[in-house]
Amino acid sequence: MRGRDPGEPHRTATSLELLFDLCFVIAVAQASAGLSTAVVEGHHFTGVLRFAVVFFAVWWAWMNFTWFASAYDPDDVPYRLLVLVQITGSLILAAGIAPASRTGDLRVVIWGYVVLRTALAVLWLRAARSDPPRRRTALRFATGVTGCQAGWVCTLLLPAPARLPAIAALIAAEVAVPVWAQSAGTTPWHPRHIAERYELFVLIVLGESVAAASEAIRDAFGRGHDATALYSLAGGGLLIVFAMWWLYFAKPAHTLLATTHQGHRKRFAWAYGHYLVFAAAAAEGAGLAAYAELITRRSVDPFLPSPAGAAITLPLALFLAAVWVVHVRPHPHGRTERFAYPVATVAVLGAAWSPAPALMAGLLAAVLVVVVTLAGRAGGVRR
Repeated sequence: MRGRDPGEPHRTATSLELLFDLCFVIAVAQASAGLSTAVVEGHHFTGVLRFAVVFFAVWWAWMNFTWFASAYDPDDVPYRLLVLVQITGSLILAAGIAPASRTGDLRVVIWGYVVLRTALAVLWLRAARSDPPRRRTALRFATGVTGCQAGWVCTLLLPAPARLPAIAALIAAEVAVPVWAQSAGTTPWHPRHIAERYELFVLIVLGESVAAASEAIRDAFGRGHDATALYSLAGGGLLIVFAMWWLYFAKPAHTLLATTHQGHRKRFAWAYGHYLVFAAAAAEGAGLAAYAELITRRSVDPFLPSPAGAAITLPLALFLAAVWVVHVRPHPHGRTERFAYPVATVAVLGAAWSPAPALMAGLLAAVLVVVVTLAGRAGGVRR
């Protein structure tokens, strides 16, 4: 299992990678549903904290496999079987997200995560045996991943007060493993392939946002609530999702990865920074669904200012800020774009206190799309 050519033409996601993504949709949906329920029940801090931890497990497992497969993917029988084991682990993890979101019980999530990551460690050992020039890097990956999994299992034996600090320490260790491993040498990842894989995951979380919001609004209509408020929420939600898609895909990631982001510092910042992009997109669906439920229960008046609107506007603002810093700002850009994103982010935060926050946030996001698109065309004409 030698490294693949990072300059290989026409490199695209394989059917096995697409199946891998498809199974992760379930985990993303469960995490989004858990956050939505927590917001509706008023458990904002614990709900966000549990969502952040669970979504980290989902994202980190997905991301590590993605970078491994970009460098090593022989598509032979042992490789396929180990990837299928990882998919099984993702389904176990997804099954544990509901209790983790409700009560903080991470046992099933941890066991699913350990299955996922242990299979990846075996793949790294195979790469170490087959690719002598990068053996040291592969062995560091295998050692680091295995050590972290032992740590996760040990957290199950800790008393409840000690678990949160242990989880924080293990997350830090997990994040440090790729940095430590690749200081011994870079794996032969493919820029266009990585860009496509990240774009596909953005579509997954945006699709889950649409599904979660539409199901909640459909249920609300079924209970005979005020149609005007729900139409406003649905229209605003569509504008938000459309704008999120437009803004992310306005800039090609592969041009960065093939040029300025070849070095460790910028590459890791781009790769790790996408946690906020993905998490915010998934949380947006949870916020829209929660707001629909609050309207149905008459916990909020959709046409009067309410802090509940932050369930919609905070994820969108985080998405805009993360996309700007991680994905858009590193590209050449003009003065208009430099100020448009920060201004829109602040304005979206303020929309939480407006009547019909979803519609107002959606309109602000749509205005940002128009401004950025016109600025991009003007810049292209000048060049």
